[in-house]
Amino acid sequence: MENNNSMAELLEMYEKDFVVPRKGELVKGKIVSVSEKEIVVNIGYKADGIIPKSEVSNNDVNLTEFAHEGQELEVYILKKDDGDGNVLLSLKRISQLKDWTELEKLAEDNTIISVTIKEAVKGGVIAYFNEIRGFIPASQIALHYVNDLTVYVGQTIDVKILEVNKNKRRAVFTRKQLLSEEMKEKKVELWNNISEGSIVSGEVKRITSFGAFVDIGGLDGLIHISEMSWGRIKSPKEAVKIGETVEVKVLTIDKDTEKVSLSLKQVKNDPWIEFDNNYKVNDVVAAKVVNLTDFGAFLEIEPGLEGLVHISQISADRIEKPSDVLKIGDAAEAKIIEVNLEERKIKLSIRAINEPDAEQATAE
Repeated sequence: MENNNSMAELLEMYEKDFVVPRKGELVKGKIVSVSEKEIVVNIGYKADGIIPKSEVSNNDVNLTEFAHEGQELEVYILKKDDGDGNVLLSLKRISQLKDWTELEKLAEDNTIISVTIKEAVKGGVIAYFNEIRGFIPASQIALHYVNDLTVYVGQTIDVKILEVNKNKRRAVFTRKQLLSEEMKEKKVELWNNISEGSIVSGEVKRITSFGAFVDIGGLDGLIHISEMSWGRIKSPKEAVKIGETVEVKVLTIDKDTEKVSLSLKQVKNDPWIEFDNNYKVNDVVAAKVVNLTDFGAFLEIEPGLEGLVHISQISADRIEKPSDVLKIGDAAEAKIIEVNLEERKIKLSIRAINEPDAEQATAE
């Protein structure tokens, strides 16, 4: 009995030398070993402490590069027993405690912070501020509705803090407020610098049947389809595409309604004004058939510059209608036989290329 009592007393004394870990405590320890999956730490207890990789950081870290044997560190007690007789530890929780304190202070100061979006979920995205897992509602990630939130995954963006609750471990961020404030600042700058007749650059944001809306710096201006090209186009999509950066001329400004009308074609020279520099009577030009009527065909020499080939000047053979010989989209060579720049009219002849005297024929 004396031996048994002595043994029990020794064990009791032995255990008293160990610090009994309690959940939520911070203790210091020394690393015993490091593998790719976990870090083993001696915390002065009869069982070793284990830090799984998932409790090191929310970021993907290489444990063998992150820590080394013999290194001293402070750890957070998650569980006294992980089921295998070891104490479950965490480094991430210590960082989170510090991050919550910092985040609360940043929220009080209304400070803009950077977060990294890791996942798109129902109703929004998961965004991390250091080791804190926060949430950005779908309604708070952009100024407009975003159908596919996965486009933000992996991005680091600036946000404002909507809500912080350390006890509930709840953090909610907004990017929309920040974008809205930036938009207001851009509008003020835009109105101070823009004027009718000025040339500005912008990004095509939206295309409709009647034109395209271009962001010229905090405001969307409209390019009507009639101001997209000097030539004929059936759809605005023939002239611009979404996401494209374009130079445009400011036609009109209405600050009260915040409406700005733009022109894409007027940034380029009017082909009629440049006509004398590029063409003269008797020149043979390469053109394209763009319209057919009963009395002739209209040929496009270049966008915005069209000429009429009277039915009598299409072929030496008698034809009933221009469509007997030509169709829209055909390439055709023609000779310039008459020009009236004031009325913006050009007369062309196809048959005159092979029959010099044909251009003298009287068109009805």
